[in-house]
Amino acid sequence: MPMRLEATNDFVVKFANVNGSGSASANRLFARSILRMGVPIASRNIFPSNIQGLPTWYEIRVTEAGHLGRRGGVDLMIAMNPQTFARDLAEIEPGGYLFYDSTRPMPPSKFRSDVNVVGMPLTEIVNARYTDARQRQLFKNIVYVGALAELLGIDLAEVETLIGEQFRGKEKLIPANLEALHMGRDHAAAHLKDAVGLKVRRADAVGNRIFLEGNDAAALGAVYGGATVCAWYPITPSTSMAEAFTKHCHRFRIDPDTGQKRFAIVQAEDELASIGMVIGAAWNGARAFTATSGPGISLMQEFIGLAYFAEVPAVIFDVQRGGPSTGMPTRTQQSDILSAAYASHGDTKHVLLFPEDPRECFAFGALAFDLADRLQTPVFVMLDLDIGMNEWLCEPLAWDDGRRYDRGKVLTAEELEAGRDFGRYLDVDGDGIPYRTYPGTHPSRGAFFTRGTSRDAYARYTEEGAAYVDNMQRLLRKFETAKSLVPKPVREDAANPTRHGVIYFGSTAPAMREALAELKARGIELDTLRVRAFPFAEEVIDFILEHDQVFVVEQNRDGQLKTLLVNEGAIDPARLISVLHYDGAPITARFLIDEIARRWALLTGATNREAAE
Repeated sequence: MPMRLEATNDFVVKFANVNGSGSASANRLFARSILRMGVPIASRNIFPSNIQGLPTWYEIRVTEAGHLGRRGGVDLMIAMNPQTFARDLAEIEPGGYLFYDSTRPMPPSKFRSDVNVVGMPLTEIVNARYTDARQRQLFKNIVYVGALAELLGIDLAEVETLIGEQFRGKEKLIPANLEALHMGRDHAAAHLKDAVGLKVRRADAVGNRIFLEGNDAAALGAVYGGATVCAWYPITPSTSMAEAFTKHCHRFRIDPDTGQKRFAIVQAEDELASIGMVIGAAWNGARAFTATSGPGISLMQEFIGLAYFAEVPAVIFDVQRGGPSTGMPTRTQQSDILSAAYASHGDTKHVLLFPEDPRECFAFGALAFDLADRLQTPVFVMLDLDIGMNEWLCEPLAWDDGRRYDRGKVLTAEELEAGRDFGRYLDVDGDGIPYRTYPGTHPSRGAFFTRGTSRDAYARYTEEGAAYVDNMQRLLRKFETAKSLVPKPVREDAANPTRHGVIYFGSTAPAMREALAELKARGIELDTLRVRAFPFAEEVIDFILEHDQVFVVEQNRDGQLKTLLVNEGAIDPARLISVLHYDGAPITARFLIDEIARRWALLTGATNREAAE
């Protein structure tokens, strides 16, 4: 008999299914039941880019300690897809567990000697109860949820409550699902007693935290940030954000007295048209945005340059995925950093925001509209698929009801009538930001049209070199001003002085935090800095200059954040050591521990090599 992993409230479960089998809702039911027992979880949905038939996985990390990044490795594999059986088996930790449908027995050669096999004849059980093929498939998923609840010690009442909530409004479906749930529980209780050494024990570690997707939170942030126009074109993994914005607008953007909709949502014919609509709406005074991904950013380049040069506010939510080209549409990366920072031809620089979780997706989603108005420029909110399409446990969303929108430098009709000198591109205050007017503010004064050609400070067309250079330098001053407006980086220093640091951003944060604790236990102490925006605040450059070497952790092949740091901060590249992860799966704590420890040993010499082992 192989050894048995024994753990309570600290293990990883992974479901291997087939896309289109109806397993997603059952797997989420299982995950949420653990949350209802007061135990934090971190879930990751790994799905194909087709509609049906390819493998899909759903990974749940049960973590009373609150580690919300991926750990790496699997302790209990629910192997429901014969096509990926060998691959799924290989992921299991020694002493871990394989739960599979044993209706058709498999020879011992198909298993691993160091893995505990838990077989349950799921197909046989559902075939004996149901005659309809679709019912057999759907209820098989609920049957295995019931069995797992019994094996892991999950309170079945919590699952029953969740089933009632899931089918609210469709009450006729509740008894059949409860029956299937109990079928699985009863079989496991009778035939699989103490088959698994992993247990869920009721705790009080979730607190008041909420469980939601980043795309949903960002969409709500757009509503709270004053957005009334969304123009978009469907693309994975951003489509759910536009859909969520629609849902939130029907709740918050309909006049309660007249029933009139106070929003406009347009599915454009392509990405270029969508950003064009956003720019047009924003120029007219609306707060407008689009949601897209890397291929969409590529197609929007010309209009992004127009918004930058004509100085029109626009907000772009980029939910990054694997590239280039079509790449891996349903896999995560942080690979649009450079294409967004310098989007369009010519000399451009754009503001980027890097949220770490759904709570910051909400906060930065709202802030982006203030920044776009204040700076009169495009602002990118850089999510990725891991944040955008997975449910994360995070602190409740926060909003100050006393907060007022920052519309920036907008002249009124009264100011124009009083004879105030108005130059649309005139830098009056020395911060690079000119004053603007909304179209129609005054019958004869103010701006009535805009264009992307060279002009002087009073918006008069000119190709005179001096005027062009003056305008381009003013745009740089505005970008410098942005440094004081964007979110500051978050720094945490090690307990003891160190000459080494690490910079990270976005969805890497939870795995990075967990890795730091293990690295410290190995004697590797690092000061840390989480970058939250570009342009980089002075604190970012100072952090690098204070250390001999700084690890830069990112999820792309080419070290795009490192490139930005070198280019924009005039940093010696030798100071920065890239730690890169880009296979499409979210980064894991184990990867970070292994990579940083290995590189640390090389940096500090043979005396510290034991730290890497």
